[in-house]
Amino acid sequence: MTVKKEVKMKEKNIGKGKNILVIEDDNSILNMYKTSLTNDGYSVFTAVNGEDGLKIAQKEIPDLVLLDVMMPQVDGFAVLEQLKAESATDKIPVIMLTNLAQEEDRERGKKLGAKDYLVKSNLTPMQVSEKIKKYIK
Repeated sequence: MTVKKEVKMKEKNIGKGKNILVIEDDNSILNMYKTSLTNDGYSVFTAVNGEDGLKIAQKEIPDLVLLDVMMPQVDGFAVLEQLKAESATDKIPVIMLTNLAQEEDRERGKKLGAKDYLVKSNLTPMQVSEKIKKYIK
C-alpha cells in the first residue's frame, strides 16, 4: 500500500461512526455538503426545511447539525431554539451555515446556542469539514 493510499484511507475515516444532519433548502448546496461529508466518512441525514430537520434531529439524535438560516416553514433560528429547548437534542452541536453575514445574525445564532456561525460564501466544503472536526470528538 502506498503512502498516498494510506493517507486517503485515514481521510475517509475522519467521520467514521459519526452522523451529521444537514438542514438546507437549496438542493445543490445540500448535495454538495452531503457528498463532501460522506467522502469524509460521516453518515449524513438531510432535510430541505426546518420542520423536517427538527423531526429528523429528534428521531436520529445526530452528532452535529449543519443548519441554514433562511428556509421555508421554519427558519434556522427557530430550529436552533427548538433543538436547544428539548433535553433530547440540547447537547447536539449546531453550526449555522448561511449567507446571512450580518453581525446581528451571528450574535443571535450564538446567543441561541450555535457552536459556530459560518458564512457559506466565505468557505469551501473542505473548510467547513475542518470546522466540524472541532465539534465532533
